[in-house]
Formats: sequence, structure tokens, C-alpha cells
Amino acid sequence: MKKIKLISIAVGTLLTTNAWALGTGVSSYPMMTGKKLISSEVLGVTSSGGGIGAQVRYSQKIAKKMVFDAGLGISGGEMTNRFFTGVDYEIYPDYYKQPKVSVKTTFEMAKEFEVSRTKLSLAPTISKGFSFWGKEAYPYFSMPLGLSLDGDSKTYESTISANLGINGNVPVEEYKHLQASAEIQLGLKDSFTSILVGLSYPIQ
Repeated sequence: MKKIKLISIAVGTLLTTNAWALGTGVSSYPMMTGKKLISSEVLGVTSSGGGIGAQVRYSQKIAKKMVFDAGLGISGGEMTNRFFTGVDYEIYPDYYKQPKVSVKTTFEMAKEFEVSRTKLSLAPTISKGFSFWGKEAYPYFSMPLGLSLDGDSKTYESTISANLGINGNVPVEEYKHLQASAEIQLGLKDSFTSILVGLSYPIQ
């Protein structure tokens, strides 16, 4: 019952706010194969045309080295809707002094400023687990590089952003099964600058 209530709140939040950027998400966080998470993310865009938004994301560890995720955002503003899906593939694990290195591929369809866009991106990602006041958390850095197709003019443009974030379990005993995340996305070329905060709930 608690799971259904939490998912209903997340969907309700999504349908009543604007959705802007998608971020890296929780794919850099270490998960057991088969684990599934549903995330509600609130974000704010500080670049031109920005605002407050939200999105829902589903993540699953589908193989030892692969995490799949997909999400949806809806907006009544200048970014009316957004769907994205992707896979994060681990190249090197987080082991001893070695950070985890992975590559995330993402496919996205969005309506931005009354223009339909299809985006493909590749994001090299580095993450490493650390202990903060006795609690383990995983800072990460990723740099999504992509191509965006304008559905009206049929022209392409390249996009680049730099994302810096952290994932970890909520440091409160009764909520430690929940995972919190925070991320800053810096728009370097034809992308958005935003701040994202999320809460993830295990559904298995």
C-alpha cells in the first residue's frame, strides 16, 4: 500500500508541474542485478527559458554491468513533454582506489519551444564511493555529448553538458531504504543549466 501511495504522489507531482532537463539519474549507484527503482525528481533550470519542473524515472539493473532507465516529463510551459530511455554500461568497477568508469547512452524525444526534437547522447561517467560521517555515498561526474535533430527544419546540432552529482541512501534510520540524489547540470553547448534533486524507492 505504501508503494502504491508513493508512486501515486510521484505521478501526481509530475502531472502538475513543468519538466525541463533529465540529468544522469541513479545509474551510477551500485545495485544488485534485478533491482528496480522508481524515482521522483524535482528540478529547476537557471538558463534561458528556465523554471521549476519534475519527472518520473524507472531504473533497473538488467545485467551485471548494465543499468536501464526510462523517464517521462510533462510541462505546460515552453517544454511541453519529454520521454527518454538509456543504458549505462560499466567499463571498470569501483574497486579499492579505482573509480567506476561507465558510458551511458540515451535516446530522447522532446517538445521544446514549440519544436519537436530527437536527441541521441553518449555520456562518459566516473563515480566513486566514499564514507561521509559514517554513511556511504557515491559522487559522480558525467559529460553527455549528443546530437539533436530539429523535427521542423530537419537540421542537427551538437550538445554538450557537464553533470556533477551524488547518490546515496537517506541517512535517517526509518528511511534508509530510500535513495536520495542531487545533481548540477552545466549547459556548455545547446543544453540547459539545471539543478536536480531526486528520491528513489525500491520496487523489488
